[in-house]
Amino acid sequence: MKARGGHWIEHWDPENETFWKETGRRTARRNLLFSVLSEHIGFSVWTLWSVLVLFMGPEYGLTPADKFLLTSVVTLVGAVVRVPYTFAVAVFGGRNWTIVSASLLLIPTVAAFVVMEPGTSFSTFLLVGLLAGIGGGNFASSMTNINAFFPLREKGWALGLNAGGGNVGVPVIQLVALAIIGASGGPRVLLGVYIPLILVAVVLAARFMDNLTTVKNDTGAAKDAAKDAHTWIMSVLYVGTFGSFIGYSFAFGQVLTTQFGRTPLQAAYLTFIGPLLGSLVRPLGGMLADRYGGSRITLWNFVAMAAATAVLVLASMEKSLALFVTVFVALFVLSGLGNGSAFKMIPGIFHSKALARGLTGEEAVRHGRRLSGASMGLIGAVGGLGGVGINLAFRQSFLSSGSGTGAFVAFLAFYAVCIVVTWAVYLRRPAVRGGTEASAAKTEAQLGYAEV
Repeated sequence: MKARGGHWIEHWDPENETFWKETGRRTARRNLLFSVLSEHIGFSVWTLWSVLVLFMGPEYGLTPADKFLLTSVVTLVGAVVRVPYTFAVAVFGGRNWTIVSASLLLIPTVAAFVVMEPGTSFSTFLLVGLLAGIGGGNFASSMTNINAFFPLREKGWALGLNAGGGNVGVPVIQLVALAIIGASGGPRVLLGVYIPLILVAVVLAARFMDNLTTVKNDTGAAKDAAKDAHTWIMSVLYVGTFGSFIGYSFAFGQVLTTQFGRTPLQAAYLTFIGPLLGSLVRPLGGMLADRYGGSRITLWNFVAMAAATAVLVLASMEKSLALFVTVFVALFVLSGLGNGSAFKMIPGIFHSKALARGLTGEEAVRHGRRLSGASMGLIGAVGGLGGVGINLAFRQSFLSSGSGTGAFVAFLAFYAVCIVVTWAVYLRRPAVRGGTEASAAKTEAQLGYAEV
């Protein structure tokens, strides 16, 4: 099965059950394991500054608005670099790019170690924060790579586990920060922990991961995916799920310290809970979508997110910390569920469109896998921009009123839009007019997710 030094796989056919049982499953799961590790550390580096700002007391001379701006630019870079990271898998191979992307994490970590002290200018912190954004790109390349390894019937589980394991990097770095703050350690101790972990991830990826020749050099897939309307429709929905997760992960601690007067240590005791539960539940969202249909789970998940946000508006106005934290954690859980179900929708959409074009069997599977893998990076990039919007909304809300209430009202309105889009595009039964390709694809997309 392997050639060229043992790290390139020439033949890969996961839809063939015999191939999958004999060799495919074992190889795919090994690549999944080490992909999760690299992506996990990438998420930790990306969200590094959500933790570092808690260490930055009055001696650093930064206002709450400065801190929200800092985390916004970190989130922005993490979203933007997801686009080239998606192409990189096709250019270099999944294993090779995992090695490179993990190695690049050393740059922002070492840079933060150097500048993290009082007296450093805000512009310097912004520049180093921009570097940390590259950690957000690991998600896009990892999801594109792992999507190619698994058969369609297991993508919901595999992609959910891959993304969830990466997302856990957010609460893990917050837990490490909690331990360091509790032990009266400084931010450089936190950074010193992650530098050797990055090196371990690089070595393990080089030793145990593989490249698929069926993925390499297919850079045109991303261009084709960008031309498809469903890529951008799903991007809007992913802003509501992953954008919420990453945006709230950056902002939660700052909201607690700014609006509710918590100390950094008190905030750190609470901030990791939501991202941890939201990460762990993400594979469950994929599994539920495998069974009941991604569009159905996604729709009701947005309904629940809107309801939770309405309660957050009330808790913010009443300044009820207990209610606020409880519902915010619930919102994290829902964002994780929605992440899993939304990503399950993507392979189903493109497989259904392939069937509508008249493709059948393995040809339809290859076409769907090719476009869904490419679209995931683009969708992930736009979804990451949702985190930018959340932090900017909080910044403006605190500048205007001294609380986050106005931001939550805006989030509630956006979730309402997501509910309408999900229902209108993927659940409303289309009127079949002469068996047109569009209506056939829409019917398949609506009814087929639970089966494919």
